Amino acid sequence: MAKILLIGGNSGIGLASARKLKADGHEVIAAARGKDQLESLGIPCQEFDATAVSKLTLPEQLDGLAYFPGTINLKPFARLDKDAFLNDLQINTLAAVEVIQQALPSLKKSSAASVVLFSTVAVQLGMPFHSSIAVSKGAIEGLTRALAAELAPTVRVNAIAPSLTDTPLASSLISSEDKRTNAENRHPLKRLASAEELANLTAYLLGSESAPLTGQILHPDNGLSSVKLF
Repeated sequence: MAKILLIGGNSGIGLASARKLKADGHEVIAAARGKDQLESLGIPCQEFDATAVSKLTLPEQLDGLAYFPGTINLKPFARLDKDAFLNDLQINTLAAVEVIQQALPSLKKSSAASVVLFSTVAVQLGMPFHSSIAVSKGAIEGLTRALAAELAPTVRVNAIAPSLTDTPLASSLISSEDKRTNAENRHPLKRLASAEELANLTAYLLGSESAPLTGQILHPDNGLSSVKLF
């Protein structure tokens, strides 16, 4: 049984991951903006604000850490000001840096610790209106590889880079049948990943079954970044 810290696991992929890890028998603790959903699962949760990270109460040893907070800020480049870029960078990247720095002493006390971060398909595949999110998530991919090198062999670090996923964060983009169908049709597999599917991948990366993997960016994007159908 591993002791795993989830940051921002109060909805979507994070909440699905909490359920999966709890069902698998792991000891899960959390820090999130809202506690109710997590505490209803019997998961102790402390307050967390990605825009102003405070000191976390952490156990002496951690075996895993997953960081879920994210933004979807889709605007034309000309309409994005500096504050928009900084806000996305703070929530997606800098807060993750602060959390990892706080958790690192506890992670290093594990014999096989794992960190899971989240990127986006929009880093590998250029998309209009994604400049701000691509900047902050591109930094996550660089951080993933750099930390994987620096923290080996004690701590593994990997990232998941999905496309549009069926979660509350993306609800406005798939709020009608037409919007959902159009989004699905942009993917070679004609579907969107679910929060539960990405939770399964998160649990895999946190577990011993993924022991050979570090510094990897996984792309559960239904073929969007790698397949073109003619």
